Amino acid sequence: MRRMRAVIKKEFRQIGRDRLSLGMLIFVPALLLVLYGYALSFDVKHIRVAVLDQDHTPESRQLQESLFSNPYFERKMTLARLQEADEVLDHGRVRAVLNIPKNYAADLVRGGDVDLQVLIDGADANTAAATVGYMDALADRATGRARQTMIGAGAVAPILPQVTIEPRIWFNPELLSARFLVPGLIGMLLMLSSVIATSLSIVKEKEQETMEQMMVSPLQPEELIIGKTIPYVVICLATMAMILALGYFLFGVEVRGSFLLLGFVTVVFLFAALGLGVLISSATRSQQMAFQIAVITSLLPAILLSGFIFPIRNMPLPVQMVTALVIPRYFMACLRAIIMKGAGFMDVWPQIAGMLVLGILFNILAVKNTRKTV
Repeated sequence: MRRMRAVIKKEFRQIGRDRLSLGMLIFVPALLLVLYGYALSFDVKHIRVAVLDQDHTPESRQLQESLFSNPYFERKMTLARLQEADEVLDHGRVRAVLNIPKNYAADLVRGGDVDLQVLIDGADANTAAATVGYMDALADRATGRARQTMIGAGAVAPILPQVTIEPRIWFNPELLSARFLVPGLIGMLLMLSSVIATSLSIVKEKEQETMEQMMVSPLQPEELIIGKTIPYVVICLATMAMILALGYFLFGVEVRGSFLLLGFVTVVFLFAALGLGVLISSATRSQQMAFQIAVITSLLPAILLSGFIFPIRNMPLPVQMVTALVIPRYFMACLRAIIMKGAGFMDVWPQIAGMLVLGILFNILAVKNTRKTV
């Protein structure tokens, strides 16, 4: 018993001396609690909707008021003609287009089936399925309101009105989860492998005490960083090609956009991700600590804060601001747009710009930190 108490006392003393590990033990659970509590939400809200009202009657306006009187839908624009729906859905400006046909009010009075067309972006299968469910609920409310109005007015119709939704799912008509998840998996796996691999590169030199040899050589910090990252760029590009091939043969996920643009976006992403890995490597003294920090800064944000599973628009505003520093957020948006929608450069340039800004920031910090070491 005395020996056991000695071991326990010694272990507590050892933990107390390692302030960084103690902070990780306390900080990481608290961070996970905050992220899981606020970021993980299966409720789909603030779905961006465009409206094409071809009826222009009090009944059609009442239908729109009912649609946007809840937090699930957000009105982004009003369309003048049906052809505009192609553009707004292709460029991701809205997630759905509600088409109210002509004679909507007249059909309600006449009774029978009244059809409403909804065009839905199916690139995000979860959001698309939720949109269909919410629209069906809207149709049920419109049906009940129309029947109450007719009964209250004493009108008699051969058949009571029944409002129904006719959804048209674009980009992913079958709402297959694989087509939504495979592009996200590419971003998550590349982020994890690139950051962890590079985060161990420079710190390994420190542990093996070979950094001193570099200190007396004419090697510049920029040359050291480039030499350390280029092999990982090649490996990550090969990994992406393998995942795309597996996604095609196993799940039928085809790349509808340009392979050249996809490769360019991937290189920009790796520029930012590898810069983060080198920054971690240059700021740590052991491979164990570098690995822990790399996992926390790559795996968790890639799953929780990138839009991989949970829509960013559903998160609280402070969490959305934090996601601006998450590299996979921009990369996954580019992947889904290029692979599923066939998007061009003008459609994804804001995401490319975001990755470039983060890449420049991380690489500058890595160079400055390496100068202190070398």
